[in-house]
Amino acid sequence: MEKSKVYFTKEITPESVVKMYETLGINLPGKVAIKLHSGEQGNQNYLRPEFVKPIVEKLNSTVVECNAAYDGARNTTEKHKKLIDEHHWTKYFDVDIMDEEGPDVELEIPNGKILKQDFVGKHINNYDSMLVLSHFKGHPMGGYGGALKQLSIGVASSEGKAWIHSAGKSKDQYTIWGDLPEQDKFLESMADAASSVVKHFNGNIAFINVMCNLSVDCDCCAVAEEPCMKDIGILASLDPIAIDQACIDLVYNSEDPGRDHFVERVERQHGIHTIEAAAELGFGTREYELINID
Repeated sequence: MEKSKVYFTKEITPESVVKMYETLGINLPGKVAIKLHSGEQGNQNYLRPEFVKPIVEKLNSTVVECNAAYDGARNTTEKHKKLIDEHHWTKYFDVDIMDEEGPDVELEIPNGKILKQDFVGKHINNYDSMLVLSHFKGHPMGGYGGALKQLSIGVASSEGKAWIHSAGKSKDQYTIWGDLPEQDKFLESMADAASSVVKHFNGNIAFINVMCNLSVDCDCCAVAEEPCMKDIGILASLDPIAIDQACIDLVYNSEDPGRDHFVERVERQHGIHTIEAAAELGFGTREYELINID
């Protein structure tokens, strides 16, 4: 497989997000969904609505989210909508909670390592294309969170999230947490689920990772640890595996004093295995060319 192109800029501004999308040379067709993380209640590190406003407006797109699978402010549609309002997303955008109503869409994964189905909100069928806009950071369970996490846990419905976390044992968010699978099975389940969403959009999908507020904790944490590294930049690619690998490499190659703390979180959770498993599924490559954009 040829090396994938990953574009990089150190400039982290709303305008740079638009510039990086334009650099990809893709025109996402039809009705465009922008999948991002709206931030758990109390979280301080998530990307704010004002930051993504120019790219949402450029693509005339809809911000999409999905309900969580753990207790908090986002595990029911009613609570989630209230928090989305409190975080000012609806001040600027139309926001669609894709699993607001059932039944879920079942995406088949015939070559899945662990999962043979992924469960996503039925509203996914309302969109022709998707921009996956990820805040790259650490993650308590996955080691790190980037494009592959957004594609898998991010796009999955509440029941689909439980399905992934339990490695295909259960779709019940209230019973899975006491009997979680071996870590690598969870990570491989994420890779499986990510592959199904990429296949669903059939080339009409693009990825932007924003490497700022680099905490070891995810935006799903009510109180995340403060960032341990300085901001790095914005990356864009048509390959979700390559863009995550490039972000990981930028962290590992950093001379930032907080680098070791971030790496410890990634390695403790064997986070790189999600990328390994995704590459084996063949919907992208870990081999990339990093192209600097001024």
